[in-house]
Amino acid sequence: MKKYKLKNPKEPELFRQYFTYDTVPRITLSSRRIPVNLPKKIWITDTTFRDGQQSRPPYTVKQIVDLFDMMHEMGGPKGIIRQTEFFLYSDKDKEAVYKCMERGYKFPEITGWIRAVKADFQLVKEMGLKETGILTSCSDYHIYMKMKKDRKQIFEQFVGIVAAALEAGVIPRCHLEDITRADMYGFVLPFVQKLMEMSKEAKIPIKVRACDTLGYGVPHVEADLPRSVPRIIHLLLKEGGIPPEQLEWHGHNDFHYVHSAAVAAWLYGCPVVNAALLGFGERTGNPPLESMLISYIALTGKTDGINTRTITKIANYFRREMGFYIPPNYPFVGSEFNVTRAGIHADGIMKNEEIYNIFDTKKILDRPIGVAITDKSGLAGIALWLNNMLSLRGDNKIQKDNQSVYAIYKWVEEQYQGHRTTSISNEEILKLVKIYLPEHYKSLKERILQ
Repeated sequence: MKKYKLKNPKEPELFRQYFTYDTVPRITLSSRRIPVNLPKKIWITDTTFRDGQQSRPPYTVKQIVDLFDMMHEMGGPKGIIRQTEFFLYSDKDKEAVYKCMERGYKFPEITGWIRAVKADFQLVKEMGLKETGILTSCSDYHIYMKMKKDRKQIFEQFVGIVAAALEAGVIPRCHLEDITRADMYGFVLPFVQKLMEMSKEAKIPIKVRACDTLGYGVPHVEADLPRSVPRIIHLLLKEGGIPPEQLEWHGHNDFHYVHSAAVAAWLYGCPVVNAALLGFGERTGNPPLESMLISYIALTGKTDGINTRTITKIANYFRREMGFYIPPNYPFVGSEFNVTRAGIHADGIMKNEEIYNIFDTKKILDRPIGVAITDKSGLAGIALWLNNMLSLRGDNKIQKDNQSVYAIYKWVEEQYQGHRTTSISNEEILKLVKIYLPEHYKSLKERILQ
């Protein structure tokens, strides 16, 4: 493995060929490729209570504990959700950590997040935690423009902080902030190689989290550095010498790449992806934890104890307990992610729901396929709505040529001829069922009022 030397230019390398600031950042491509390298074992770490709390009103201690319980249930006994990180500064932070520790779960393991200050490692020890994240910003935007130092000064400062962690017996997780605007060969690789030397000497596994702070990372293997996630991961493993289990990917969604970039990190050798419930995180957010679990199953072909039905439980908790609005079409957790409004789709679903449903959402997410009644629903949409709401199967299904269905359809048609622009509500259909399908009225009323 080649030894990389720190470069210490007088002026910062800002990669102006890509990041002009007054235009959309460029993605340039080359013919250079690297092989897919999906690790035998992949897993997820969570940042719901750290980065996730930087984008929304803070959770109460009770909410943190409740979500922690559900995260444990969702990730399963094999620890597919391996760790979750916490701030450690306020009394509320500490109370939340202690209450979650009282649960006694093996997974997710609780880790900390502190400033890159030597004195804070004592706080980690006092809390009884084995590992903590520290900020080790690696782009010249941060080194020269934010911290007002040069690379050599920051390199020495960070090495000193990591040495203090090792001396305290704490596993440091170095967050390489803004890696997608960093000089991989002139700063990142020399720093990472130094960390691995220190790790070997101390016999403590220093971890490295590659942080795509502004969401510049792209999943394209052909993209040039510093934006190609596959090439960043490849270099950190092959040239940086990081053992795979000590490397993590942490992304943001500023350019809508957050999920595909995280999957690319897995595919090109990084076993660990950092995520947050519902994608909460600074600005546009982190990879949604629930979507990474679905991708885990898709890539491995195994559930490994993951409880996917808890995804719906968590979504309902955000809505009911916190009053949080989830966009209806948000994948897996939106109230209408598997709801169709098109009559032609409803007709297909009536024949076989596989035609227009991504998978058995009732079995996997405890979310039966749905239909919303609009001017596009047609007879098939109304029949499907009734069958779903009344749980009618096989020969008991109401067919679209039923006269009562036609009567309801005509009423709906009249509504939109009058320039209505909203969907027909459940309560409105209930009133029509009382008139045209009275034998089903009681059952439907109970279902709607649940």
